[in-house]
This record gives sequence, C-alpha cells and structure tokens, in this order.
Amino acid sequence: MKMLNVLVVSAIAAIAISCSHGFALSGDASPPIEAQFQIENPSDYDAAFAKAKEEGKLVLLDFTGSDWCPWCIKLENEIFQTDEFKAYAKQNLVLVKVDFPRRKAQSEGLKAKNRELMRKYDVEGFPTVVVLNSEAEGLGRLGYMRNGPETFITALKSLTKGS
Repeated sequence: MKMLNVLVVSAIAAIAISCSHGFALSGDASPPIEAQFQIENPSDYDAAFAKAKEEGKLVLLDFTGSDWCPWCIKLENEIFQTDEFKAYAKQNLVLVKVDFPRRKAQSEGLKAKNRELMRKYDVEGFPTVVVLNSEAEGLGRLGYMRNGPETFITALKSLTKGS
C-alpha cells in the first residue's frame, strides 16, 4: 500500500513538472511582437514615451513573467501574437515589456528599473497591462482576457476614449 502511494505521488509530481515546463517552453518559443519596444536597458523606458509622443500613440506596459507565468504566456500567445492585435498595436501603441523572468538573464540595472516600474505602477501580480498616454498618465489596467484579441482590443479602446 505504501509503495502504491509513493508511485501515485511520484506520477502526479512528474505530470506537474512536465506541465510547468510546457508552459515555459511555449513562452520561450513565441516570436516577438513586431511593434514591440523591448526594454533592454533602463533608458529604453524614456525612449518609449518619446516614440509614443512623436507618433501620437499610447504606451502599453506589459508586466510579465515571460518564462514561468502561465497566464502571461497565454496573454502573449493568444492575444499579443495574433495578427489582429499586431495590426492594432502597430497603429496605436508603443509596446513595452517589463519582464520578470526566472530563467532568462538580465542585467542588474534592468532588474532595478523593472522593480522601480513595478512599484511606480503598483503592480502586484502578473500579467498586468498598464495603458498610459505619451505623458505617462495612467488610462487604465488590463490582464489576460478570454475570447481572443477582439475582446482585449475592445477593452483597450474603452480605456483610451478621450485620450
């Protein structure tokens, strides 16, 4: 009986580990969003707002755990990587990924800037999407949404009315 319990627990643990690795691998394999403005160093954050101002766009900050957070990976794959969202973003948004990975190396300066942004925008969980105008004024927040990019884009549009 003890042996059976050990086997059952071992099998459950093996399944859980393989599922969590599957989420991480699917997140690592997805190509970047074409319009994305990836923060690679702390000065990129300010450059994103300069670009938004120059192009008349809004800034979307994607606070994510890109290689470990299942909901972040779903948001990336089911919304951000779709042609519909990419087309909308190209016309309307400067996309900034504020990433908190567990396996991807980041410089200490980048980690510090990401933590600073997390505090500044009061982010408590992942994924959190913060939408700002080009003056860094908050318009609203979103997270993962079911039903694909249409629902997400509609929510974005409702946040940006009057901006």
